[in-house]
Amino acid sequence: MNAVSVRLVCIATASLAIPLVAPADESSELGQIEGSYADMNDALGAVGLIDSGSVASHGGLDRNAWSRVLEERRNAMRAGLVKLEDAKLSEEGRRAVMIMRDAVQPTDASAGLAPVARCADASQPGLGYTALSESLYACFDEHGNNIEFEGVRHTRVAAFDLLARIDQAERRKTLFMAFTPLWRAINADGGSGSPYRRLISLAAAEARQHGSEIDAAARTMGVSSASVEEWLIRILDAWHLASGDQAIEPWDYRYVGGGAERALGDAVPREMLQRLSARYYADLGADLASMGTLYDLEPRPGKAPLAYADFVSRGRMVGDVWRPTVTRVSANYSRGGLGVLNELVHEDGHVVHMMAVRTRPAFMDLGDALFVEAFADVPAWNTFDPAWQHKYLGRSAPAPLSLRSLYSSVMLDVAWALFELRMLRDPASDPNAVWTAITSRYLHIVAHPEIPWWAARVQLVGSPGYMVNYGLGAVLTADLREHIAARLGSFETGDPRWYGWITTRLLQFGMSRETATLLREFLGRPVSPDALIADIARVSEE
Repeated sequence: MNAVSVRLVCIATASLAIPLVAPADESSELGQIEGSYADMNDALGAVGLIDSGSVASHGGLDRNAWSRVLEERRNAMRAGLVKLEDAKLSEEGRRAVMIMRDAVQPTDASAGLAPVARCADASQPGLGYTALSESLYACFDEHGNNIEFEGVRHTRVAAFDLLARIDQAERRKTLFMAFTPLWRAINADGGSGSPYRRLISLAAAEARQHGSEIDAAARTMGVSSASVEEWLIRILDAWHLASGDQAIEPWDYRYVGGGAERALGDAVPREMLQRLSARYYADLGADLASMGTLYDLEPRPGKAPLAYADFVSRGRMVGDVWRPTVTRVSANYSRGGLGVLNELVHEDGHVVHMMAVRTRPAFMDLGDALFVEAFADVPAWNTFDPAWQHKYLGRSAPAPLSLRSLYSSVMLDVAWALFELRMLRDPASDPNAVWTAITSRYLHIVAHPEIPWWAARVQLVGSPGYMVNYGLGAVLTADLREHIAARLGSFETGDPRWYGWITTRLLQFGMSRETATLLREFLGRPVSPDALIADIARVSEE
């Protein structure tokens, strides 16, 4: 994957309604600063690619060389920003400067997500927020990607898939309890000095000073932070009513919601994952095969323990020609399956989003995290639609199984979002008790306050509060899907107009527009949980 071939220009430059470079009345100094900013971001992307372990060099330069470029361009930006006279800039120029000033704060040169700390370090007292977070993040590689079950080691993703497929309850319990080394590393004995409880206390202090992911999510949705909890509870209440009253052991939850996986998992072998996702996006008008994305999907020691998509280099104007964005996708796929395919289609949703952004260098990013995660699920949720399954897999699971499989997974994300909201609000709480209260009340899961099975998502330690972007993001996903279907038509089995239509109306702007304003204009109204709650109700109707 050293050679990058980029052959696609997604949208003709002339068709764009947003500026690709600074307006003519902006200062030449700002243009130079933006050039340095674009170079800095490319260097960050290259360092992240090398740090991921997938390549030793990029573009003919090794990590040390890219790090020097990174610092040179960052220093040039800092010097330029100090001299810049903001009063002479347009409103757009001042917004560009604000974004770049935030981005130029001193950071580690590494942009990679591969673990560099050691899990064992998390037990040391006195670690600061960043060091503790990085150590706990490493636990998800050291323990989370080495789940031992019946003589075989599995990644977390593969273990989750197996929990949905294994028919024998005792074997499911054995596999579930095989997560214990990970849980113990994250929460130790569960006391107030456990690594996670120390981390969440530090995260809560940061949130009080600088704001939290919960606050950011509320701004994206155009609601108050208090409304976030209200919406999460409304969603979970809807699931509680729609999903029946069967009491479920925690090791059985994924099995009860895994009917579609059992029906179709064997139709998604690992070697078909990329091809299936690419075929679907091609039918949506987004030719992944021509986008030059770098895929790194094989598990290996030391690799980032979660799936993610990132920039390698960001598109920009070179003379009068647009140089396209280059992206990469990293994941740990030791096996296939419907849930694994859903995750890859989600990550490819980030890819097509990144490729769609066409704006000036200061705004070449995706926008608010909640919007970014929610949009990626707009196409990804279709993997649980019987029509999609029939077209792309050759057969389908019954609609009730597919719908329950989709929302069983979504509800765990909503539960984690509520869990983090409550832990950040009251970090002295016992996380086992908080998680047990949520899952037993809303998900019908038998209470096991002695088991810290909440500690299964790497985002909980890598970026406390981030789970709200998945949990509350489901509201936006459902709202966007309903709106797109009403305006453009259904897209479960593809529509070649889809990518161009959604790009010009929603994706191309990057950071040039406030996300809350963009969403309100796109929907023609504020974001609402009504579409999601109505769809959840279908579970009991099927």
